[in-house]
Parts: sequence; C-alpha cells; structure tokens
Amino acid sequence: MNKLRLKVGDRVKVITGRDKDNIGTVKSFLKKKNMLVVEKLNLKFKHEKPGNQENSGQIKQVEAPIHRSNVMLCDSDDMASRFNVVLSDGKKVRVSKKTKKIIL
Repeated sequence: MNKLRLKVGDRVKVITGRDKDNIGTVKSFLKKKNMLVVEKLNLKFKHEKPGNQENSGQIKQVEAPIHRSNVMLCDSDDMASRFNVVLSDGKKVRVSKKTKKIIL
C-alpha cells in the first residue's frame, strides 16, 4: 500500500466527481481503504430512526469519504498540483511542482 503523504488539516482540491473544483480541509483518514474525509464536501444524507417515542426520526447530512486519487494537495494560493518531498535544513518539506512553493 502506498503512503498517503497528506495530513489532517491540509487543503485539498477535488479533481473528479460531483464536487469537482471545490477546495476543503482534510478532516480524517480511512487508511485501509485509501480514503479521506474532506470538510463540507461530498455530503450525503443519513436517515436516522427514532430511538423511542419521545425522539422523532431525522435526516442528517454527513461528509462521506473520498478516494485519495480524486483529490490534489493545494499550496497557500489554492493552486492544486503534484508535490515533491525534499530535505530542507534537515527536515522533510513538501514542495509544489507548479509553483515551487513550500506547502505547510
């Protein structure tokens, strides 16, 4: 299995699907399925049954996971591109291939 090389809190751009060209923040990962949850994107409806007579059922919107191949990492200017991992001052740093900027 490949490493994800993305982190929680990274800004990513969706490149395929219904939410194409939208930008969001990574919320969590499902490592075994190579998927990630992006904040406020890929929303699905979840129907909940009533728990007892006092509670009524409800319909909630939840964020569904997206496969990692359908997102790209964005730099500080929200420009999506591929990236390299290079050593800078003894630390590994991600650098955008398009803009040559360091991605924090």
